[in-house]
Amino acid sequence: MPSCLFLVLLLCSPTVLAQKAPPPSAERQKQLVHLVRQDCGSCHGMTLQGGLGPSLKPQSLQNKPVDSLVATIYNGRPGTPMPPWQRFLSEAEARWIVEQLLAGFPE
Repeated sequence: MPSCLFLVLLLCSPTVLAQKAPPPSAERQKQLVHLVRQDCGSCHGMTLQGGLGPSLKPQSLQNKPVDSLVATIYNGRPGTPMPPWQRFLSEAEARWIVEQLLAGFPE
């Protein structure tokens, strides 16, 4: 019986739930693309090639764990200029952004 409880807890963990979340609506995707281009672009460069913050191009992110990238967007990085974005988006939306960045962000 304890193994069943472990499985239930694992499947209900925020990380697992975020991975299974449906993609944002088309309208929300437009808003998120705008947010990345404007707000993230102010530090990471308007073309996401880097600036105050590092490049967000796929080749720069390819060796970084997806969960770490999601956590960085959602929680920020204390002691750096990277703010937490959890007031403006969900963890599932942060994951969608990471997936888009890894695929080559939409224009």
